[in-house]
Amino acid sequence: MTSYKSAQNRKTQLLALCGLVLLAGCASTPKLGGDKDLTVISSRDLPPPTVKDFSTQSRPYIVGPFDRLVIDVFGIEGLSDREVQVDAGGKISFPLVGVIEIAGQTPAEVEMTLISRLRAAYVRSPQVTVNVKEAVSQVVTVDGQVKKPGLFPIIGRMTLMRVIAKAEGTDEFSNLEDVVIFRTVNGRRLAALYNLDGIRHGAFPDPDIYPNDVVMVGDDNSRRLFKDFLTTFSLVSGPLVIALDRLAN
Repeated sequence: MTSYKSAQNRKTQLLALCGLVLLAGCASTPKLGGDKDLTVISSRDLPPPTVKDFSTQSRPYIVGPFDRLVIDVFGIEGLSDREVQVDAGGKISFPLVGVIEIAGQTPAEVEMTLISRLRAAYVRSPQVTVNVKEAVSQVVTVDGQVKKPGLFPIIGRMTLMRVIAKAEGTDEFSNLEDVVIFRTVNGRRLAALYNLDGIRHGAFPDPDIYPNDVVMVGDDNSRRLFKDFLTTFSLVSGPLVIALDRLAN
């Protein structure tokens, strides 16, 4: 009789805790659009950015790793229209000057660095121009419940599913119905909500992603709390299952 009451009490406690976990998960998702400067629109109506949106940054371009540059030293054979790529450490190798670190400099500053080094190599009055051929700064930011949050370059056509794949997919706590794309269009900050699970199953189109977009994958708090619950009660799960099995028999 005592074992029966104990099992019943454990069963009641288990159901009550499961209910609390579900309630906590339902109550913890914030509503999109609390920012007064943010306009929330339908996912079908989120427009692509304009050329102006890509050129509104007031700060000059900063050269970084993996950028491709075209360097031209006027009048010197072999140094004209020369394409170089910045390595992972922010350095380039250039004839007559060797290896130099340029990460963090503007193209104009890179020109001055090369001019200084060429003068030191006895090149008289060097004229140098530096142009960015491929800018890895054209990136999308992926954050939230993905396996590898970060900044990823936009190469060719990029869609939401491809961007999530770049971030190595969603994690065990992701809320696939709570994926937000933030975008600035004509100076307006916009946001739209997407159902990634529906997109994966072909129920909705896979939206295009553009440079400077921010993709945020939401958190499923009910899953997180339920896992914590299972971890907390792992020590008593065995006896509880045995007791419930006896009751069923």
